[in-house]
Amino acid sequence: MTSTGSSAAGTSRSAEAERAAVVSPEALEVLVRVLRARGYQVIGPTVRDGAIVYDEIDGAGRLPAGWTDVQDAARYRLERRGDDARFGYAVGPHSWKQFLLPPRLRLLRAHRAEHSAAGPGDADGLAESGVPGGFMVEEEPVPSTPMALLGVRSCELRAIAVQDRILAGRSGAGAPADRDYAARRDRLFIVAVNCHEPGGTCFCVSMGTGPAVGNGYDLVLTELLAGEHRLLVEAGTEPGAEVLAEITGEAASAARAVAPADRAAAQASIEGAAARMGREVQAEGLRDLLADNLEHPRWDEVADRCLTCGNCTMVCPTCFCVTVEDVGDLAGGAAERWRTWESCFSLDHSYLHGGAVRAAPRARYRQWLTHKFGTWHDQFGESGCVGCGRCITWCPVGIDVTEELAAIRADPAPAAPGGSAGS
Repeated sequence: MTSTGSSAAGTSRSAEAERAAVVSPEALEVLVRVLRARGYQVIGPTVRDGAIVYDEIDGAGRLPAGWTDVQDAARYRLERRGDDARFGYAVGPHSWKQFLLPPRLRLLRAHRAEHSAAGPGDADGLAESGVPGGFMVEEEPVPSTPMALLGVRSCELRAIAVQDRILAGRSGAGAPADRDYAARRDRLFIVAVNCHEPGGTCFCVSMGTGPAVGNGYDLVLTELLAGEHRLLVEAGTEPGAEVLAEITGEAASAARAVAPADRAAAQASIEGAAARMGREVQAEGLRDLLADNLEHPRWDEVADRCLTCGNCTMVCPTCFCVTVEDVGDLAGGAAERWRTWESCFSLDHSYLHGGAVRAAPRARYRQWLTHKFGTWHDQFGESGCVGCGRCITWCPVGIDVTEELAAIRADPAPAAPGGSAGS
């Protein structure tokens, strides 16, 4: 018989039952259905063009069941696993950045107004010149459909947090938020995944960003493959707890309470991933090390190999540089303003009147590496690298940031007087 009184232990177990459960892989279909019913556009991993990429999915059947990725410097390929793991891969060429900070985004449209009756800021949100022949300017509306990201790794979740500080006005320094980014981010639902299969270029342990998910998620999944194939699901927010309740209610036959053995298996899975990292970096003191070695001969060695293609910045989940361009029609009656991703490896990135400040490949690679691991600390109070390893995998000539940092640390040289950032 159950006592009418309640103990602290009983309350704790009840709260855990409401915010955690073990479900079968088939319950992922219910998860996608529940999220879509709540109005979310569900984005998740899927196999396309020989890679695992993030795209809109309409069901769990689109997940890369039974696939893994094999990665090394300038190498990536998919292989079949010996099981049906849904999240048995590391990370692919795309990051979640493309959905929060789109590679190409129209900011506004303008067209010539034959007759302008309304003043600036009329009811339709148009700014007008107030004179015949002037221009009407219409700001691009923010997206109306909220997104749910399914399968966000710990390193990627940390990358989103890095961009939040810069683009969502969460730095605490009073910086304004980017209007489009903030609108996408504020309505985001995140289903994170604890990593159990690191890649050959991963080094999140060195950067303190994984493989265990910390916070910032609505739901977190831990896929358990030993014995019964199952997923431990835990809620991190109230919306997450509501979705979990719907899943366990709709798929009651595929869900059960969490047992101590499930917790132990989850911990062992995460610890196993941490022990199998493909790369490592000695992160302590990197800011000062790089600042003291701006004229190190290693910069010349890497410049001989670097193509300045910008691949590393495009696949990086934290790089946020953009540029703006205006495009008009031939008749001069309409124009559009577009924002596109930019890279510090392009000549235009450092162009000032008279030429580019960083004209040589040496200077551009040094700018990227010293900012990512060094001066990012000065600007944002943390590293700009989360250890996902994408820049190593997708560099066409296999330049390895962990190797470059280790080479400078192994043979540090004092900064030469009179050095130039454009040398």
